[in-house]
Amino acid sequence: MLITLASGATIVLSSFLLFLVQPILAKQILPWFGGSSAVWTVCMVFFQCALLAGYLYAHWLQGRTPRVQRAVHLTLLLAALAALPIIPDAAFKPAGDDEAAWAILGLLVATVGLPYVSLSATSPLLQRWLSRTLPADAQRQVYRLFAWSNAGSLAALLAYPFLVEPWFDSLTQSRAWSWAYAVFALGCAWVTWRATAPGLAMPAAAQAPAADAPAPAASRYVLWMLLAMVPSAFLLAVTTHMTQNIASIPFLWIVPLSLYLLSFMVVFEGRGGRGWYLGPIARRVWLLPTLGVLVAMAWALSASGGVLHIRYALPLFAAGLFLVCVMCHGELAALRPAPQHLTGFYLCMSIGGAVGGLGVGLVAPRLLTAYWELPALLLLAALAGIGAGWRAGVGRWSLRALPVLAACAAVGGVGWYGWVYAKALHVNSIASVRNTYGMLRVTQSGSGEHQVRRMLHGTIMHGEQFTDPKLRNTPTSYYGETSGIGRVLAHQGESGPIRVGSVGLGTGTLLSYAREGDTYAVYELDGQVLDAARQWFRFIADAPAAPQMRMGDARLSMERELAAGQPGRYDVIVVDAFSSDSIPVHLLTREALAVYVAHLAPGGLVAFHVSNRYLDLAPVVAQLAADQGLAAWQIEDNPTEDHLSFTDWIVVGREIPAALQETGWAPQPGTSLWTDSYNNLFKVLKY
Repeated sequence: MLITLASGATIVLSSFLLFLVQPILAKQILPWFGGSSAVWTVCMVFFQCALLAGYLYAHWLQGRTPRVQRAVHLTLLLAALAALPIIPDAAFKPAGDDEAAWAILGLLVATVGLPYVSLSATSPLLQRWLSRTLPADAQRQVYRLFAWSNAGSLAALLAYPFLVEPWFDSLTQSRAWSWAYAVFALGCAWVTWRATAPGLAMPAAAQAPAADAPAPAASRYVLWMLLAMVPSAFLLAVTTHMTQNIASIPFLWIVPLSLYLLSFMVVFEGRGGRGWYLGPIARRVWLLPTLGVLVAMAWALSASGGVLHIRYALPLFAAGLFLVCVMCHGELAALRPAPQHLTGFYLCMSIGGAVGGLGVGLVAPRLLTAYWELPALLLLAALAGIGAGWRAGVGRWSLRALPVLAACAAVGGVGWYGWVYAKALHVNSIASVRNTYGMLRVTQSGSGEHQVRRMLHGTIMHGEQFTDPKLRNTPTSYYGETSGIGRVLAHQGESGPIRVGSVGLGTGTLLSYAREGDTYAVYELDGQVLDAARQWFRFIADAPAAPQMRMGDARLSMERELAAGQPGRYDVIVVDAFSSDSIPVHLLTREALAVYVAHLAPGGLVAFHVSNRYLDLAPVVAQLAADQGLAAWQIEDNPTEDHLSFTDWIVVGREIPAALQETGWAPQPGTSLWTDSYNNLFKVLKY
């Protein structure tokens, strides 16, 4: 039937647009909120809640008469069209150190709220309408459309980093998406008109068995929500761990979500919509590897000092996420109701997903002082494995008991390694706090004159200081006297007091170079970093003159200062936001460099700290410098002292002093110029 083909195509297109808009908008608003991977987590919470709103709307609407359904849904599609194009309004840019999470949520509601809700409602609504046109023995086939919708979503996520991002700037992406949504709206309007037309539904007699299907018990609704909540929370917890503690590469956000969607395809696709999970034997095939990987993930949390090599950590956590999602979503598929109750089933799934997302994305950072949610979810998933193991039991008693015993063993293993992880977090720790931007810890180790305090963001060190009063003003970590920034500050200060602008505070180690008469302005996004630097470290307190602390995103603050006619006239601008942590790309674009240069005094220099385990940023800086007619020189330093680290700095200026000219840089073939509209981290990944 034409209506069947049109419904399937509309569902796939809606899901494609539903998930394509997520990276499009997340990438555009990253510069406004510090470029942190936490922005993606908050965006995910919004998209899950908007999905819930769409499913709630679909559940409410399917209980109305066909005439009302038609009028209401066409009105929603028209209102969503009025919200286009999906270009974020600059009025939502934060003015300082405001709470980022609520600002992000408000921006997304205003930018894409109505289109997203209408897209979210498409799959359950059209599945329900289509089921009314099928005989009773074929109605469960509509659940296959859920697998198709997830295939469309997965295609969008994979298309973005490989086909969309490398070739189109952000504004083009938004406009193209808006045109594609208009095409969807027209198609959906036609399907809505036809599907709600009088006489399209099958005769009541042909639908009698489905119509007589009893309503699910209240306990079944609760179980649906729990089985949806665990993988949703697990998705965000694993994403946070992967992007903040393993490899803070923004395009890795897409990998966990793709695996999450793939799990739906596995369990809902197949002959008769049965999927590849249902049945006792199939359950055991999936369950036993899942239990083993759960134990391995719990072990990996504290293995190698909490920094398991990316070569092993990423595949392990990605595989674990996929298997847990298959297990939970597979049990959901096994418990799905007759199509008469389809929208209620999807509504419970979306409620569970939203609760899981809210718990990990918004509640945990405010209530917990460390990443306790991931070990807790590993244990919860292992406990869920006991239930799945019971349902997988067939044949002799030993075959029934084996999956359950394996799940119980997994619970014990996960619990043990979770305890080891908890102990590891407390080793040498003297303070731990969390917020939207991640977990911040202060540790103290050693004794006597070798005792040091360190600040860690996740597993990445952001500076250290000797506690001995005679040594505490010694430059440490990335800021040794032979490092690029040490040499730049020494050279610029030869002629007298200097003005320094620092993007990023950390422990405040850079202030160990401050002298009488120098002026230091420090731009810091995270208020908890400033609090920790003041409470546990002495660099700020011991500085000859109190540094000027400017809270909020550095680039936005600098732009406001220029607009107010107050350039910093800095002799040195230190851009130190690229050291194996979330890469705030907006600080490394043509427009960003123009802002820095506008703040420089004559003869001033910009020093970029580009030490990074995963990304080769030096060619990017060289290309930026060449674009503006500036020189770029690289200074690498590999000291032997224990308190110093290997560093890679790129110094940019109109003229580079001969004393700082170590390795000249020229734009490399194939390196694209990064702008606010176009940048691609994938192309600078170190393979």
